Order: sequence, then structure tokens, then C-alpha cells
Amino acid sequence: MDSSSLRLDGKRILITGVSRPLGIGATLAKRFVEAGAVVAVHGFSGYDMTVGCNNSAASNGTENVAKQLADSGLNVVIITPSDFAEKGTATKAVEEAVQKLGGLDGMVLNHCYGTILEIGEWTEENLDPHFSVNIRACMLMIQAFVKQADITKENAITLFTSGQANGPMTNEMPYCAAKEAVSNLCRQAMADLGKRNIRINCINPGPNDTGYYPGDTSRWCTPNDAADLALFLHSGYAKCITGQIIASDKGEGFGGSFVL
Repeated sequence: MDSSSLRLDGKRILITGVSRPLGIGATLAKRFVEAGAVVAVHGFSGYDMTVGCNNSAASNGTENVAKQLADSGLNVVIITPSDFAEKGTATKAVEEAVQKLGGLDGMVLNHCYGTILEIGEWTEENLDPHFSVNIRACMLMIQAFVKQADITKENAITLFTSGQANGPMTNEMPYCAAKEAVSNLCRQAMADLGKRNIRINCINPGPNDTGYYPGDTSRWCTPNDAADLALFLHSGYAKCITGQIIASDKGEGFGGSFVL
């Protein structure tokens, strides 16, 4: 099956983590719009600027991505940039998307927060963003999505995890703990969301060449590989698939912080 046959015509989708042209979020937005979806994008360039992202970060990254899509003849709606570490921002992002698109049929929650922290360096201040951005925001956004969902229609949510379950990542344990919580959220939410005609799945895209890592990425997957899977999960082809954590990682295992 060619991915060009995956159509999402008229589907209203919120995609988060859209802030860098080379990132998975930007690729997701492009591919979903090309497949016929109406897409709202959310990003927070402040995080990119803080961690560096190998010169791919920009202070107005989400706006840059939207402009690139517009210049290609595609159209997306921008949700007000915000830091999901701050209380209230995650729910507001969904509410704004609902208002601008007239409702939502799906979400792809691709945002993340991760820093290099080894035991001995942990503080409440540097631990909290890992959990507020990676898991609290997802839970609150799912709740806001459920509130507005039309249960007479097919709805889908895709989360993003990482390769943390494949082995130790000792300098990224806060990130790994939060991402494992995302995987468990997918499994736990499946039954309740299923009653509401909402499917939920989780992608582990593994190491991706997104301009984040300056080393050898020749064996890594690309953002288009993750987008292929996300498109499938939001299409009618995946109507019986829910509660799954699906690896699309070329057998490389670890995702680390390179998946956004």
C-alpha cells in the first residue's frame, strides 16, 4: 500500500511539537495537510532555543514552519505558542484548536521535554518539567479532547514515546520515566476512550535525523517514516488498532531525545 492512498479528507487534527523545519512535528503537519486533513499546529520554540537543537532552532520556529507550508500551497492554523510546563496551557491549546477548526477529530501529541541529567543532579526544579510537559500535558489534552469529541464519528489520538524500554539511558532517567508514563497512559486510556469511539496509540519512532544530533545518523529513520505510521493510525485502515505502542525504529532501539 502506497502512503499516498492514505486519505484524511476533512479530518480536523491538532499536532504538537511543531517548531523546527527538520523535526517530526513539521513533517507530520506537512503530510497530514497533503492527505487532506485540516491541521492546527502548536509549538514552543523557547525549548528549542534552550537545548540548542544543533542550529535548527529559531525563536519563531512554528511560524517559520507554517510559512514554509503556505509557500508550498498548503495551509495550517497556528495555535498560540505556549510552554506546557505552565499550568493551564495544555488545555487552552486544545480549546483554541477546537475554536479555530470548529472541533477536533484527532490529535498527534508529538511534544516532549528532555535534558541530560544524571543521579546527583536531580532537583525539583529540573525534574518537574519532564513530567508536566511529557505526561501531565498529554493527560489534560486527552481530557479536553474527550469533552468536545463527536462519539458518532471515528476519532484518533496518537502519542509519542521513545526507546526507553529497550535498555538503560542513565543520563536521561527523568525523560525516560516520563516517556514510560506516556506508554502506560496509552494502555490505560484505551478502554475508556474506546467507549467514546476514540482510538489511542503510541509511536516509538526511534532515533530520527531531525537536525538535533551532530553525529552519524546514517542508520536512523527519518521524520517521514514516523509520519507514514501516524497517517496510517489516523486512517480507516487502522480502525481496529488501539492501545498499542508501535516501534518504527529500524531495529535501532533507543529514541533518546532525538525524536521531536
